[in-house]
Amino acid sequence: GKSVLVAGLCRMLARRGVRVAPFKAQNMSNNSVVTLDGGEIGRAQALQARACGLEPSVRFNPVLLKPGSDRTSQLVVRGKATTTVGARDYMQHRQWLRAVVAEDLESLRSEFDVVICEGAGSPAEINLRATDLANMGLAEAARIPVVVVGDIDRGGVLAHLFGTVAVLSPSDQALIAGFVINKFRGDVALLEPGLEQLRSLTGRPTLGVIPFADDLWLDAEDSLGVTGNAPVGRPGPPVGSAWLTVAAVRLPRISNSTDVEALACEPGVAVSWVTDPSRIRDADLVVIPGSKSTVSDLEWLRSTGLADEIVARAGRGQAVLGICGGYQMLGNSIVDDVESGSGTTAGLGLLDLDVEFAPDKVLAQMTGTADGISVSGYEIHHG
Repeated sequence: GKSVLVAGLCRMLARRGVRVAPFKAQNMSNNSVVTLDGGEIGRAQALQARACGLEPSVRFNPVLLKPGSDRTSQLVVRGKATTTVGARDYMQHRQWLRAVVAEDLESLRSEFDVVICEGAGSPAEINLRATDLANMGLAEAARIPVVVVGDIDRGGVLAHLFGTVAVLSPSDQALIAGFVINKFRGDVALLEPGLEQLRSLTGRPTLGVIPFADDLWLDAEDSLGVTGNAPVGRPGPPVGSAWLTVAAVRLPRISNSTDVEALACEPGVAVSWVTDPSRIRDADLVVIPGSKSTVSDLEWLRSTGLADEIVARAGRGQAVLGICGGYQMLGNSIVDDVESGSGTTAGLGLLDLDVEFAPDKVLAQMTGTADGISVSGYEIHHG
């Protein structure tokens, strides 16, 4: 819950007239947005910028890793794709990236009254501490007090908080200012004895306990928050009596999963993530979303039987919507020597088009009108 907590703090300070900005040194996410300065950052940082009353900027998220497989990611620095790195290769980039992060943070600190820095993952990943640039490494370099956020909904939060402090080095422990318990349900009075014992054990206070907000629906930081066979959002009742059902395919390398949420915002539209053919047969609409690994996810569609069912749906005249990579899959062929290096792959053949990837990445914001209504959006693609 770090991303939402940072957004809330940003909003609170902005409402009080404080000049505040968000900062996440390094993010790993395929949910990104195009900024006005022509780059891309994680959608969570774009959300936090809006909470501050600011336009998204590459300074708020100088390093973005966009996973293309379990072992490789596209490295985006200050909004621009630079190279593809593996987990071990990335360690070699950390030193110069550290300088990028330090420069952008210093720039923000000189311009704003407060900069709220969000960590990445857990500060207790001591196996990565030597090259860390987003958690305790950043805190140490910039002398930033650290608040450790614990998600009590997952269970074992007191042990997690105690253990996080315990495994850190004495110098890192000195930077821990306190804890926040997030997503709490029930009577806080029952938790308070545990918080007092945590203070006694660690010497640090719990600064707040935040209740679980069932009606809170904000952008997920990354696609790990998207689970198969689960509803999207909380649909409002239909205007009439009929519901529209939408089955959105949960691709393994789904990108910008939040695109699908626009459908779930409509009254009477029930959207669910699906991973098997039986869930799409009776849906009013099937959506194939974007992907960071288009060819690989297309092969997954075929291996699961989803591809055959999608083609059969189209043959019956039932609606299929492809977004970005999902749209590319609907064509005759995909020529990809950039993302996967797989050459030419046959598409699903539902649209008479051929897609060829190019090395240069296109990032753009667009505005226009549709039926007299102003609309805006962005595009992110290779070539």
